[in-house]
Amino acid sequence: MPVPVLITGKPNRFIREGIETHFEAHDLDSAADPEALLAEVGPRILGIANCGATPKELIDRLPALEIVCHFGVGYDPIDTAAAAARGVVVTNTPDVLTDEVADTAMGLLLMTVRELSAAERWLRAGRWVKEGPYPLTRGSVRGRTMGILGYGRIGQAIARRGEGFGLKIAYHSRRKVEGAPHPWYPNARALAEAVDILMIVLPGGAATTHLVDAPVIEAVGPEGFIINIGRGSVLDEAALVAALEAGKILGAGLDVFENEPEVHPGLMTRDDVVLLPHVASASEKTRGDMAALQVANLVSWFEGKGPVTPVPETPVPAVR
Repeated sequence: MPVPVLITGKPNRFIREGIETHFEAHDLDSAADPEALLAEVGPRILGIANCGATPKELIDRLPALEIVCHFGVGYDPIDTAAAAARGVVVTNTPDVLTDEVADTAMGLLLMTVRELSAAERWLRAGRWVKEGPYPLTRGSVRGRTMGILGYGRIGQAIARRGEGFGLKIAYHSRRKVEGAPHPWYPNARALAEAVDILMIVLPGGAATTHLVDAPVIEAVGPEGFIINIGRGSVLDEAALVAALEAGKILGAGLDVFENEPEVHPGLMTRDDVVLLPHVASASEKTRGDMAALQVANLVSWFEGKGPVTPVPETPVPAVR
């Protein structure tokens, strides 16, 4: 008999096809009555394919739960403490999206610094014909230093790409990375003071909420830029709007937001801000690879081989 697995959130077609091929799939968020579904199948659910959130309340309602496999690198939507307390393993999908996200980060940086979105709007509105060339941009990547806040796999991939553009690189992470070719700074404020582009690549969670606050934003300086490709909760959007309005920073590019899909209204009409709808890894190839890894974690676990990519917060038994 197939293993019963609960799907949370909004799975893409790759996830749904993979889960339905290998497991007895139960889609929580699309159920006509989610409460009735949990009452019926909750006691039998052994795994979760997480595409939304898995809070403690849900974990507590699944007494047979063994594993939660998350779609994405950052797994802050899962209560890992509650999972660990129950002996439930949590996995994520690292590596397979690193290059796609790093590419998008550099694209967003160029769009922001060179005002490419605003220039395209100028053309499409007919202003090139009526008013002449788009005004020269104040920003350029030439001669700048990019500080990477979050120097993991994706942060290091962005660093390599930044070097290709002639940028100097610095970083902050909780600890120095052995063998890293770039200078380390002990906190976000110190890093911001040393750079004029701050690239945010941090995961979400209580430890990083509003880590980039008004003092950090202002430390980047009036000729500086902030790019957020990590989690929206890391950046204080109200403080960012205030800094932009006061001319304390030159511009910002955001792919993630505090209250997605809602965006701070103070950002929506500004030409010095580039806004993307959380698309950093959103290609069919990369999302397909992520889904395959999510499903592979479930398959490997229930075949008794252990998880493929477990997270460190939930210790893994030697065998199932």
